[in-house]
Amino acid sequence: MNLVSRFEDAVWLDPWVSGARGAVNSIVRSPWLRDVLHGVPVGHPVHPLAVQVPLGAWISAAILDAVPGSDRAAGVLIGVGAITAVPSAVAGFTDWSELHEQQQRVGLVHAAANIAATGLYIVSLVERSRGRQTRGRLFGYLGLATVSAAGFLGGHLTYRQAAGVNHSEDVPHRFPAGWHGLAPVNEFADGKLERRMVARMPLLVFREGERLHVLSDVCSHLSGPLHEGEVADRGEPCVVCPWHGSAFSLRSGEVVGGPATAGQPRFSTRVMNGVVEVSLPGAG
Repeated sequence: MNLVSRFEDAVWLDPWVSGARGAVNSIVRSPWLRDVLHGVPVGHPVHPLAVQVPLGAWISAAILDAVPGSDRAAGVLIGVGAITAVPSAVAGFTDWSELHEQQQRVGLVHAAANIAATGLYIVSLVERSRGRQTRGRLFGYLGLATVSAAGFLGGHLTYRQAAGVNHSEDVPHRFPAGWHGLAPVNEFADGKLERRMVARMPLLVFREGERLHVLSDVCSHLSGPLHEGEVADRGEPCVVCPWHGSAFSLRSGEVVGGPATAGQPRFSTRVMNGVVEVSLPGAG
């Protein structure tokens, strides 16, 4: 097991995780603001987009620090990076507060490294302002090394631990094409969430009067079982995931509330000889 993987099971981090999560949830309380920071309006997490600005500024500053006579421009870029790191961190912490415990442990170390890197860049700016350009460049390069290590941890979070990815993306690739029997229509009670298996895949079924709505039962955020959630009226019937509170329209599968940013695959339905059949557009 490598060092990064050991962070996943580092239970000694849990008190720090609990404290940081409580602080984030007490500061970022507005559901509307949380959705914006999660990236619900754009259908994609905001944090990976936001980090491009400080990282780009700091990498550019490192290049300019190697070019004689570019001290002032490098300092400006370091300042831009330090300022824009703040909204990036806010978005990142908001996403982090809705992850599983193993992801949160790695994420906390990732955040600590980014904070340390930002601190090194601030020291670099102070040294530059005092005319100590050599020391300023040194702290700048230390900051770049630290933020690079933090980026490696961020990659582990995304590519190894699957934080921030769409956990329902594989459904159209695994579900067979065509129509498939679900169950007799009289088995479904009105207004109740039910789980059915079709082609060894779990589906969420909700009856609304004479209409049947069928979605993937695996929450796109972190694979929560939607059938164990609750039905909420948010202008239309929605299912709220029991794990992290993501809300999806039962009629369309679209995200109504984060932290999920990707909607649920929605199945077409029909009734043939009293039996409900389902089909997933684009499947197979």
